[in-house]
Amino acid sequence: MANLPRHARYDQMFPVLEPRDIERLMRFGTNVTYDAGTRLVTTGGLAPGFVLLLSGEIEVSQRTALGQRQAIVTYGAGQFTGELAQLSDRPSLVDVDVIQDTSAFLIAPDRLRDVLVQEAALGERIMRALILRRTNLLELSAGGPVILGRSDSADVLRLQGFLRRSVQPHRVLDLNRDPDAAALVERFHIDVHHLPIVLCPSGKILRNPGENELARCLGLVRRTDDNKLYDVAIVGSGPAGLAAAVYAASEGLSTIVLDCRAFGGQAGASSRIENYLGFPTGISGLALMARAYNQAQKFGVEMAIPDEVRCLGLEQDGASPTFRLEVGDGNRVRAQTVVIASGARYRRLNLANIAQFEGASVHYWASPIEARLCEGKEVALVGAGNSAGQAAVYLASQVAKVWLLVRGACLASSMSSYLIERIQAQPNIKVVLRTEVTELLGDEGLTDVSWRNADTGEQTRRPIGHLFLLVGADPNTDWLADCGVAVDPKGFVTTGANGRHALETSLPGTFAIGDVRAGSIKRVASAVGEGAQVVAAIHEYLSQGRNLQALSKGVS
Repeated sequence: MANLPRHARYDQMFPVLEPRDIERLMRFGTNVTYDAGTRLVTTGGLAPGFVLLLSGEIEVSQRTALGQRQAIVTYGAGQFTGELAQLSDRPSLVDVDVIQDTSAFLIAPDRLRDVLVQEAALGERIMRALILRRTNLLELSAGGPVILGRSDSADVLRLQGFLRRSVQPHRVLDLNRDPDAAALVERFHIDVHHLPIVLCPSGKILRNPGENELARCLGLVRRTDDNKLYDVAIVGSGPAGLAAAVYAASEGLSTIVLDCRAFGGQAGASSRIENYLGFPTGISGLALMARAYNQAQKFGVEMAIPDEVRCLGLEQDGASPTFRLEVGDGNRVRAQTVVIASGARYRRLNLANIAQFEGASVHYWASPIEARLCEGKEVALVGAGNSAGQAAVYLASQVAKVWLLVRGACLASSMSSYLIERIQAQPNIKVVLRTEVTELLGDEGLTDVSWRNADTGEQTRRPIGHLFLLVGADPNTDWLADCGVAVDPKGFVTTGANGRHALETSLPGTFAIGDVRAGSIKRVASAVGEGAQVVAAIHEYLSQGRNLQALSKGVS
């Protein structure tokens, strides 16, 4: 029985399995018993696996920032413990305690993935419950790290944005607004000049950490096995990379995905995608990408996110080469094939002081975090593509006015018609054509934005504290320097030359998909299609290598 308020999808979140369902799971695990008072899992530690209760009771609870304990749910016979952390064998976000002598059935994390694949109907119920439980933890802000600092600080926003895009529960305590923040400062003897700090579930305190340091503290990313040889390493976890991961792993290829930020790419930052097949009412980019991320883990894809690939190397071992990806902290990943899905970097405006305002006042996406900062205010948004249109419409529902600044003479050449119609229907969106931002003003924060009309030279200055830039992106290909992968004059990876597969680069065994590929269509659906298509090319390449190895052995 749950200790939570009745949830609309309560029965899906906490299903009670029938005896016939339990019987089907018996081949995947072992019988265990736990005495009352046993702690099965401590927040920040690894769970033993998926625990299915046959009798007894187990309680799940969270610890608040001040160390107080709050019960979340109590499981009884026929119910099971766990949420998405158990699927990927990541540290627990909650405490799990046995409150009555319990007889149970234990399924290890790798065998849980076998359940999800081999028992389709039952696996679907379990997977849905794991996802809904994570969603519930997000809504409760339960079990994750606590960020202590000013809520409008650029570093707080950076950390909060990373955790949100990584679908990690967390809380932000503002020293100026939240009494608990002051209590924490006193309790841990924190110098306010060191803010922001992060209190990890394990109890460790981080002072203004980078994303990778925070991810390692939370157990999201771990050192990879230098000796393991993957069938395919995918660099980038946007729509193209995640699609390739899902199709590759579901077809039996050992797969690892690496990304230097968070999964989802630019699509994950989109407030709403309405022209993706199968979602007539639209879906947020983060929700769509989170589904893909969970789907990839279901098939056993190993995730190294955030873990930045520094360079690509090649080792010749027999008939087939082995690729070597140099990753941060001196780590490396070895694979038989590499898929380049590293997407693009957000393009910046050429303004002398723009770095001064980035993070707190200048933003490269429009999520609920940024929208809360701008609520009821005027904002400026630069861009004319679909991402800019989606952001403008989303912000218009939150702010007083959106100035949509467009360098070109019209929107029709770069934006879908449905978005143009929607923008025209919003009374608080003002489209200004043939315009470029010329100056950002302010000391500690942005206070004014100036722009100029390219035809008349007329200057406009408005009291605006938040500027959104969605002006396209440059290919993220610096890490490919000197490795033999050809790029075009703009830096996009070229494919299909000299009779190669349409997605294969100039370096045999490496493939490029999505926004990073020269000539690709910059749409989510196209990226997903290329992610699916590349797996066939990988199979073909690997089979050729195996045939060459067999031939060389036969000759010898």
